Amino acid sequence: MNQATTMTTPARKQGSTLLYFLGVVMAIFIGILIFAYIVTKRTHPVFLDEHGQPTNAQPASEKGSKGR
Repeated sequence: MNQATTMTTPARKQGSTLLYFLGVVMAIFIGILIFAYIVTKRTHPVFLDEHGQPTNAQPASEKGSKGR
């Protein structure tokens, strides 16, 4: 019985280390997503046509309703 207990202890330690590592990776990934969202909200992109001139960008909902 003592031998079975000592066999599961290293496996539990490895499992908790893996969970901690995956938690850190997930937190970093979520942080990158939040950072990218904030940066894209602050920018005001200007869409250019094939000649390099700014175009009048319209939301997708307006584009679909004009064709009808």
